[in-house]
Amino acid sequence: MPISDPITYYSSRLSHLNGLDKILIKNKKRLALLRLVSFLAAIISFIYLIRFGWVPAISATVLLLTVFGYFVSRDLQNSEMLDHNRLLLKINNDELEFLNHKFSDNPDGAEWQPELHPYAVDLDIFGRASLYQYINRTISERGNKTLVSRLLNPFDKERIPEQQQAVRELSGKTEWRQQLQAYGLQERITIRTEENILSWISEPETFSDKPIWKLTRIVFPVISLMLLLLYIINILNQGQFLFLLVVQLMIAMGISKKVLPAHSRLNKITAELNSFSNSMAWIEKEEFQSKLLQELQDKFGQGNKNASQKIKQLKKILDRLDYKLNPLVYIPLSTFFCWDLQQAFQLEKWKKEKSDETTNWFNSLGEIEAISSIANLHFNHPAWCFPVIKNEAAILDAEEMGHPLIPGNKRVNNSFSSDGTGKITIVTGSNMAGKSTFLRSIGVNIVLAMMGAPVCAKEFSVSEFKVMSSMRVTDNLEENTSTFYAELKKLKHIIESVQTQENIFFLLDEILRGTNSSDRHTGSVALIRQLLKYKTSGIIATHDLGLSELEKDYPDKVSNYHFDVQVENEELFFDYKLKEGVC
Repeated sequence: MPISDPITYYSSRLSHLNGLDKILIKNKKRLALLRLVSFLAAIISFIYLIRFGWVPAISATVLLLTVFGYFVSRDLQNSEMLDHNRLLLKINNDELEFLNHKFSDNPDGAEWQPELHPYAVDLDIFGRASLYQYINRTISERGNKTLVSRLLNPFDKERIPEQQQAVRELSGKTEWRQQLQAYGLQERITIRTEENILSWISEPETFSDKPIWKLTRIVFPVISLMLLLLYIINILNQGQFLFLLVVQLMIAMGISKKVLPAHSRLNKITAELNSFSNSMAWIEKEEFQSKLLQELQDKFGQGNKNASQKIKQLKKILDRLDYKLNPLVYIPLSTFFCWDLQQAFQLEKWKKEKSDETTNWFNSLGEIEAISSIANLHFNHPAWCFPVIKNEAAILDAEEMGHPLIPGNKRVNNSFSSDGTGKITIVTGSNMAGKSTFLRSIGVNIVLAMMGAPVCAKEFSVSEFKVMSSMRVTDNLEENTSTFYAELKKLKHIIESVQTQENIFFLLDEILRGTNSSDRHTGSVALIRQLLKYKTSGIIATHDLGLSELEKDYPDKVSNYHFDVQVENEELFFDYKLKEGVC
């Protein structure tokens, strides 16, 4: 399916997956019938054949119960495939909704909104109808945190090309990305999973480093087997044998209590471990071309020593510890082998061998999920471009740029250029003419560019900028801070940052709105002159036409643009097009 047609791709996938869903449902019904028939056949054959003796009755029953077990196993596999297929159906349905800009059900990330940040609030990075809500496709909490970090902390320009390369590659692997999502959705991998494993790994060994437990591990089953042998050769009678077995069991139960803390901690995350293992296995077997993806893949290891196999080993040990949920199995194993002690040694062996690698596994999965989210954005918007990151200072050149969160059929694109340090653009115009949206379009696209993502533009070139804004200012009753004072704090932070010679691109919307017109104009002029003094670049949107006069004083540094309003058929009409000059 061509990448240029995501709607057709998702529709085609849904058609295929719906067909597969029908087949799996049919299989489920057929297997349920076969299970019932084989189980009833086992009962009937036993009742019928018992008249011919125990051997034929038991033989036939065991054979038919084996067939029953086979159908149970097939049914479980079919159910897993059905559940996985329905996750893929949901993923593709959701993507069609996203393309129609219906994404309010996606987590909005409001909990990630920092109290103080240079641009997050002004540019709607988090919250309802935010950039995060639109692009996030991460599943694990580590992946989520990684994407949040990308949105809040721009890359150095040296890292952006490798990110872009990785995004381009995963953009072309849509089915692979969806499978990774579906594996993660089986049971979301939480920070709790990571913390529980790492906390357990950091604890000292309870058993494997102590000689007494090493000896007990070997001697206990030997004694049990000796007791059994003594009973078989009639040295011990039944009463003595059972009494000694009870003693063995009591000792095993006492030892089991020492294993319980580690098991209780890890037992809570066994379902997540399965999802974690499946996700890593899916990454491990893919062939990547980009250097970054290869490096992340290498963190999971190779062959039989890869991370997915190691996590499967851990899950198998935990599953064996769960035998205590089945007394018919657990009591004999504990009595004869001190079962929990044997598994405790296996746990601590796993801990010693894998402790240095575990953090890398979670981090690498999170990185790949974050890249996959951005790749999904690129796939959904093939007309968007990857920005060119310039080595020169203070370059911003955008052709046919729009706001990523405005639907394409409603979005009005604009071209804009700011070339060189110390260039300030003053944008005038009436309310609702498009000034604030234009500033946010600039800001959001720079944020996307600095995280290695495609931008909503035909062409986009940008220097390594740190965006700082003052657009949406609110008071803070807890800190007894007025709106005006809150804005002054923001502006002070911007001035302090440009004084340190950081490569800042500022976005200011209706500055000093909390004071009278005269003071506002005087303060705005003083602020602009100070920003020019420190040779920083940015855009100021304002109603104050008097600020446009600064172009006369600084013809090489200050330029004027505007958004206007027209009257058509006695109604106001906004075309939202950026034009040169004063409004």
